[in-house]
Order: sequence, then C-alpha cells, then structure tokens
Amino acid sequence: MQNSEVFILAIESSCDDTAAAVLHNDKVLSNVVANQLIHAQYGGVVPELASRAHQQNIVPVIDAALRKANISKEQLSAIAFTQGPGLMGSLLVGSSFAKSMALALEIPLVSVNHMHAHILAHFIDEEGFEKPSFPFLALTISGGHTQIVKVNDFFDMTIIGETTDDAVGEAFDKSAKILGLPYPGGPLVDKHAQLGNPKAFAFTKPKVPGLNFSFSGLKTAILYFVQKKKLENPDFIAENINDICASIQYTIVEILMDKLKLAVKETGINQIAIGGGVSANSGIRKAIKDSEQKYGWKTFVPKFEYTTDNAAMIGIVGYQKFLSQQFETAAVVSKARIQF
Repeated sequence: MQNSEVFILAIESSCDDTAAAVLHNDKVLSNVVANQLIHAQYGGVVPELASRAHQQNIVPVIDAALRKANISKEQLSAIAFTQGPGLMGSLLVGSSFAKSMALALEIPLVSVNHMHAHILAHFIDEEGFEKPSFPFLALTISGGHTQIVKVNDFFDMTIIGETTDDAVGEAFDKSAKILGLPYPGGPLVDKHAQLGNPKAFAFTKPKVPGLNFSFSGLKTAILYFVQKKKLENPDFIAENINDICASIQYTIVEILMDKLKLAVKETGINQIAIGGGVSANSGIRKAIKDSEQKYGWKTFVPKFEYTTDNAAMIGIVGYQKFLSQQFETAAVVSKARIQF
C-alpha cells in the first residue's frame, strides 16, 4: 500500500518511560518522552509504580506529540503501540489506550515488537544519517537484551547470538551499584570512563563459545576485585573511580567487539548497525565507528534520541507494517515476553 500522506501515532510504554511520536511516512514530526524519576530512590524500576506513572503521563504525552507535530487526531492513518517485551502493567497502559483510540477514530491498529523497533530505528529518515541496506548485522544492547541479529528484510530477522544470563546494560548498572554510584548507573560509568585509563585494571573476559554472551561472571569478578581493594585501602573507589570505570567499560566493549568480529567472519556480512539504550555509550559508539577504518566495516550508529526507549522507533515499524497492511484487531494482547 503506497500513500504519500501516511501519519502514524506511535506509543511506547514497555518500561518506565511514557513516549509518543508522530511520523509522516518515515519522517519524525514529534518524539515526546516523559521520564519517571520516582524509581531513582529505589535503585531500579518498580513495576507497580511504573504502570501508575504511565496512566498519569499517557494523555499529556500523546497530546503533546500531536500538538508538536501540528496535526489533528483526525488526520492519523493508524496507531502503533509496543506489544512487548516489557513490564506487563506498563505495556497494558499503552496497548489499552492505543486500542481505544484506534477504535474511536476507526483507523488501523499496529502492534510492534520493541526489539524489532530498536533495529529498524535506522530506517527513520533523518538528515545526516544513512540507512543500512539488507542484509546487515544488528547489535541490540539494552538493560534487558544483548543480541546479534541477522537482518535480511524489515520483518525477516534471525538472532544468531544472545546473552546466556545477564544483559550488557545490567552489567553496567550493577557495576555502578558496586561502586556506589546512583541509579541509573550505566551513564555515570560512561561519564567517569571518559576521564580514566582503560588499561589501569585488567578484568578477565568470559569464554563463551560461538556468538553468545555472558556477563554474570564479569559482574562477580568486579565485585570481588572492589571488595579486595577496599580491604587494602578504604578510599580505593574514591581515589580510582575514573580508572575503574574506564577499565570496566573497556572490558565490556572488547567482549562486544570480539563477538561482532566473529559474526562478520561467520556470515560474511560487514554492515553493522547498533541499537538499544546501551548504544548511547560513548565507548561502544567509538569502537563501532573505529571499526570502519580497522576492519573495513560499514557501520550505522543511530541518532542519540533513538537509542533509548522512544516512540519514534515504534512509529517507523508501524509505518512499514501499514504499507504491508499488517493490522491487528482489539483482541491483540500485550506480552511481557514475545517471540522475536
């Protein structure tokens, strides 16, 4: 279905950010995100509080997205929403609103896999950003996922490597917690790492066969390392915070890059795209860009605002599904875990 005037309202509510976006075809007209600050005091996302905050935020966020895009709800062609994976209570707020609004406006409803959206965010028409061509490899890295995906087409994707335990985002956040940094700690590790020596402390990289990852052993190694050093010097963390963070980040980036190199070797595909919240990390972004010179890869790093959870990435999947008329009925259900 080709239509030069396709307007998609997209809703993302998989975790603790309430987001809405409006796309005109593959161009983003608005991308609004309401963060939930309440979770910081608990050191992590509290599902019940998250779903309640979504209920408070969803109407103002969608209203702001429509106003910023300067269109009325009557101009919308379809509504796209995150079906999963995510926190069930949070997902239900977004899906319930999307169903109701689509029904009221008598327009199509489109469900979106959150992890597909992180990958397909690269197809948003954004000035200065090139779109990958098929096939390409996608490294999706977030608080809950670490995957290498072979992408043959918009809806033909295969996971060829994934974490066997913890995700890379959790490795960053738990390391930050060990160091006494506040939640969310991942961005703070990155901030300190930029000021430190990445070779100051050596951490052993886990030996995992094939293209799979493991980060639980690294987290434990960091914990024991810090405990041992604090016994020797109670001020060890304060005196070495930049170097510790730089060494942790260096090790994690090396783990990711080793697996990517193996994936390129095994598939023969040298187009690499990254996505997910952890792809905002400066060390990972630099390593990916440097690989163009080092290994002759062609790499794609998304615009910063499309890395963390946002609705624009849901909208671009919604647009592609709209073109191929992949619509849902109101019977569609949210899924905390969803088949990739």
